Amino acid sequence: MASQSAPPSIAVDSVLLKSEEMPEGSETVQGYDFNNGVDYHQLLKMYTTSGFQATNFGLAVEQINKMIEKKLEPLPEEVRQEANFNPVGREKTNCTIFLGYTSNLISSGVRETIRYLVQHNMVDVLVTTAGGIEEDFIKCMAPTYLGDFHLKGKELREKGINRIGNLLVPNNNYCLFEDWIMPILDQMLVEQQEQKVNWTPSKMIARLGKEIDNPQSVYYWAYKNNIPVFSPALTDGSLGDMLYFHSYKNPGLVLDIVEDIRRMNSQAIFAQNSGMIILGGGLVKHHICNANMMRNGADFSLFVNTAQEFDGSDSGARPDEAVSWGKIKKDAKPVKVYADASLVFPLLVAETFARNFPIKNGDRSLGEGTSSKKSKLS
Repeated sequence: MASQSAPPSIAVDSVLLKSEEMPEGSETVQGYDFNNGVDYHQLLKMYTTSGFQATNFGLAVEQINKMIEKKLEPLPEEVRQEANFNPVGREKTNCTIFLGYTSNLISSGVRETIRYLVQHNMVDVLVTTAGGIEEDFIKCMAPTYLGDFHLKGKELREKGINRIGNLLVPNNNYCLFEDWIMPILDQMLVEQQEQKVNWTPSKMIARLGKEIDNPQSVYYWAYKNNIPVFSPALTDGSLGDMLYFHSYKNPGLVLDIVEDIRRMNSQAIFAQNSGMIILGGGLVKHHICNANMMRNGADFSLFVNTAQEFDGSDSGARPDEAVSWGKIKKDAKPVKVYADASLVFPLLVAETFARNFPIKNGDRSLGEGTSSKKSKLS
């Protein structure tokens, strides 16, 4: 009969299995010690060694800072001597940064973070959906309000109030938008007919940014700094509603998406280096990634979204799937943060662009535009 004075050997061997030595230089897990007081920069720096999505946040900070560092490097002399082909006429830098975001982020307070980046010419290309365009202009006319996720749709509908998550937009805001945009659409039609202007979504957005003439607007600054804004599904929102109604009131206006895909893809093809920062999924994620496939992949990439890959959606696809398509370079070190962008993107900007990107004197005011449509970087 076996002795009962010692545990079974199978249990000992399973539980007390000896481990190999960790590789030299392995990081240890360590969080922030609040005994050192409250230092938000040091707190966020410690995310890197905290584990889980905090570590991914730290890697995201490193990825963005690499984009910025590369962007601020002078262009190689041989590149400087080449013709600078860019169909939007934007001055070339050593890294073209694409920023994509879904419309809900413009509806939220992330709009102000995005506006900061555009105002100070820190990014080169914007991609968003129709709502990401119109909600910016609408906010220049009337506010969006905080609500609650649990408010009843039936009751809100009876009051003429639209819900975006826990945000509320009175329907009157869209009426103000219609009053503002209809005369602009009329004038665009005149210019199409008389001056043969070939309107595209990006040209229309630039025109609206000019017309809004409001420094609180993302697209006012995009117009000022000649940052192209691409929105191939521009009809999928209130803008589409306005174009629909306008087609009855004053028919004939045409938007050319073919010219825009050439303009968009050229931003990637002629980039010296390329960086992608994509908040959310769907159209904005794929449009930027697909453009970068034209150059055999982006050099730097960051995805921030809450989508999973189990259903095969591009929204949930991890960066490695994009590598298989040639949308991210094989030797790149892309990062995905599984998080709500409204939580993490302002913090990412605080640790990257706001700390490490130079701002020229006098360029902090919301009341002044830039003096040139060229990039301030060289």
